Amino acid sequence: MTETATVRRPWSVTAQPVHSAEASALLREYFIEVSDRWYQLHHGRPSTAEEIESGLAEHHSDDLVPPHGVLLVGRHGEEPGGCVGLRLRDPETAELTRLFVRRSLRGLGGAPELLRAAERGARRLGARRIVLDTRLDLVEARALYTRHGYAEIPPYKQDRYAECFYGKELVEELVEPAV
Repeated sequence: MTETATVRRPWSVTAQPVHSAEASALLREYFIEVSDRWYQLHHGRPSTAEEIESGLAEHHSDDLVPPHGVLLVGRHGEEPGGCVGLRLRDPETAELTRLFVRRSLRGLGGAPELLRAAERGARRLGARRIVLDTRLDLVEARALYTRHGYAEIPPYKQDRYAECFYGKELVEELVEPAV
């Protein structure tokens, strides 16, 4: 009897210009998904093309660039599969935003890998803590954050779509000494 092994392609995460073709496509997919979920919940329908375009213009990602921000793109094998952004709110606080994994790649470890990469990126930006906001209906995201040590915090900003706020103190990563 022959056993078939499941081959898990690893995730890799690297910084990418926010306006690159891959990053733009991932950010558009992210926005369409969260917008459609919001419009479905509140209006019983998906977003219109006009609502998507105006939302992308209003909620742009232009600030996810060095030296005060970064956009990270996750690849599953060779395929671009997700993204996450960071921006500094102050010298010690980074804000996590736009965490997204393509639907076809969910359940393969991408979201936790992107989250870990974002925490490393926040440390590289000099942050000692990371904060984020999300919506009540994004239950998968809320569960991910709490599973990874994020706790609810008081609101740190006002935004129509920010209903839940989370934060986490960043500890130094332990590096195993070379043997």
